[in-house]
Amino acid sequence: MKQISAQDLDFKELNEQVKAATEDVCVDNCYGQRFMGSAMKGKTLVINGTPGNALGAYLDGGIIEVKGNAQDAVGDTMNDGRIIVHGSTGDALGYAMRGGNIFIRGNSGYRTGIHMKEYKTKKPAIVIGGKTGSFLGEYLAGGVIVVLGIDIEGIPVGNFTGTGMHGGKIFIRTNKELSGLPAQVVLDVASADDLKEIEPYVAEFAKHFGVDAGSFLKDRFYVLRPNAKNPYKQLYTHN
Repeated sequence: MKQISAQDLDFKELNEQVKAATEDVCVDNCYGQRFMGSAMKGKTLVINGTPGNALGAYLDGGIIEVKGNAQDAVGDTMNDGRIIVHGSTGDALGYAMRGGNIFIRGNSGYRTGIHMKEYKTKKPAIVIGGKTGSFLGEYLAGGVIVVLGIDIEGIPVGNFTGTGMHGGKIFIRTNKELSGLPAQVVLDVASADDLKEIEPYVAEFAKHFGVDAGSFLKDRFYVLRPNAKNPYKQLYTHN
C-alpha cells in the first residue's frame, strides 16, 4: 500500500498523487482536502484525518475508508463501490447516488440521500449509525436508507423526512412515535420480510464497525415508502 502524507499538500496535488498510484493508497494528515477519491475505481483508499467536501464524488468502484469524520457531499453522484466513515459526515451525504453502499458510524447532516435513485441492477444503500438532520431522503427515487439511531435519545431523524419521496425505502430504528411526516410517504412498522431486505446492509455495517447486527434487528424499525395516492404533484404540469 502506497503511503502519502497530505500535510502541506493542496487538494489538487494530493489528488494527483492518489490517482497516479497503481496500488492501494493510505493518506495520512488529511485536513480538509476536497474531492478525495473522485471517480476512483479498482483500488482502496484509506484516509487518516478529515477529508473535505465531495469525498468519493462519482466513485465508480473500489473502497474509501475514513478513520475520522468527513465533510459535505460524501458520495456525490456515486456509481459503485463502498465508502466507510468511522466518524460523522456533513450535509448532502449520497446526493444523487445511483449505486454502491455508504456506511457511516456516527451521524450525518441535512439532506442525506437527496435525489438517490436506482436503475436495473443498481440499488444504492446508505446506513447511518447515529442520527440524521432534516430532509432525510428528500426526493428519494430509489435505493435504501437505514438509520440505526445507536445511542440516540429521541427520534434519530430531523424534520421533513421523505419530502417529495417517489421511490425507494427509508428504515428508521426507534421506539419513539414518528409524526409530522409529509403526505408523500406511507409509514408502517417494518415486517419480518421488510427487515430481511436490510439485513445484509446492517450485517456489513456491524462488520465494519465491530457492533452486533443481531441486536439491532430485534428492535422496532419503521419503514417509509412513497405514497402512490399522493405524489409530489407540485413539481409537474398537467394538461
